Amino acid sequence: MSLIVKEELKKLLENRELIITPILDEKQFGEISFDFRIGTDFLTQHQGRNAFIDTTKNNNITRSIKSSYTETRRKLGEEFLIHPSQPTLFSTLEYVKLPKNIYAVLNLRSSYSRLGLSISTIVQPGYCGCLSVEIVNSGNTSLNILTGTRFLQARFFKISENTEYFSSERKYACQVRPVSSKANEDEDLEKLIGMNI
Repeated sequence: MSLIVKEELKKLLENRELIITPILDEKQFGEISFDFRIGTDFLTQHQGRNAFIDTTKNNNITRSIKSSYTETRRKLGEEFLIHPSQPTLFSTLEYVKLPKNIYAVLNLRSSYSRLGLSISTIVQPGYCGCLSVEIVNSGNTSLNILTGTRFLQARFFKISENTEYFSSERKYACQVRPVSSKANEDEDLEKLIGMNI
């Protein structure tokens, strides 16, 4: 496994082995990272009528996880407020297509992590779509951000062998807008429920 540095990243982009579009500014390239921008689509979690979100079942009796989110869209350069303790999902402005032997690790730019924001995201080799990011404001003050802001840093790593991203069914593949959790669609839930007899 090796970390891809700026010149190698640019060469991969030039040869269309790796796709990131649009790239609006040369400042998005760091020596060992690339800055992604906040897109225009958001899902924010809200307290629904139920006391909890049920991740244990996928049937018509329980409310869907998606019903616990509010969907909203902003124009580029428009403000978006991230409230304390409120999970927020958004997609990057950029569309990405990774080769079968490169994965990405996403972190916040330090200017934003210093404000109490946190994320945890990895992008599998072969992924295509806008990057979907889960963010939580762990501070006690709401934060106002602008869509289009350089917000995330991605470090790209090359692995020794190709992987087949689509060799198994993917819940979040090729999306261009944020998608709420599909934890209640995991195949092993039925098996686990069956063991509880």
